[in-house]
Amino acid sequence: MQGLTILLLLLPFAFSISLRPPQHIFANHLEPSNTGFNIPTVHESAVQARRVLQLSSIATLSTVFPPRHNSLFPDDTSTAEQRPSEVGGMPVGLMDYYADCESGTGNPTILAIGIATSFRNVDAGSNISLSLRWHPPTHHPPSRDPWEFSPANLPRFSLLGHLEPISAQMVKREKIAECFTDHHTDAKAWLPGNSIHESYWVRLVVEDIYWIGGFGDRAYIGWIPVEEWRNVSTREIEDLRLPGEKEKEVKSRWWSRIGSTGLDLLP
Repeated sequence: MQGLTILLLLLPFAFSISLRPPQHIFANHLEPSNTGFNIPTVHESAVQARRVLQLSSIATLSTVFPPRHNSLFPDDTSTAEQRPSEVGGMPVGLMDYYADCESGTGNPTILAIGIATSFRNVDAGSNISLSLRWHPPTHHPPSRDPWEFSPANLPRFSLLGHLEPISAQMVKREKIAECFTDHHTDAKAWLPGNSIHESYWVRLVVEDIYWIGGFGDRAYIGWIPVEEWRNVSTREIEDLRLPGEKEKEVKSRWWSRIGSTGLDLLP
């Protein structure tokens, strides 16, 4: 009876830890935090990122417009683009499809359209990145933490790298087209060989990963080494659950403590 009384007295304190506003928004504090949250390790963050990559299929490709005088990017009146001359050197981010069709590598598969701005910029020498963010299921379980599903507290990251063609043999062996159209049924209309636009398969070879796991007092914010990205196992990805996902019967042991305030130890 005495133990129950103590537990009831501690409940308001436990909830106050969970419900208070975030203490650090866009960076991890340099000193150990007393917020009560368990900040994931770099590897645990890599697992989260790889699960987002697996479950999502739409992201933002960012490239840079070439200088107007770039000989690799001549004016093409067939696009009716009428690009202003002053945008040379400016970045542009555009939505595009991708799929995790080479899941063992962590390199996203992209169906490149030759006439599309992102791929024309790359052909002209631009760097490229792919930015993703986690969207919880619409009907996610309720949370007692009002900050849990704040978009500012949800995982997002950028993959920096370069595009590499996928060979016809690899496309056939890995069933790339089937995988991609499972995620994007409408893309069947512009598969390679279509009568609309030239298209071809590429992978984004990931070289660097910048990760924001959520608020800085409860999530890792910073660079993920590419070795950590590539060394994530399929089992780790399958066992993990992101915010809003329905839990498996057996939770990943480390995931069960991420963002925890100790409330999960209460009956």
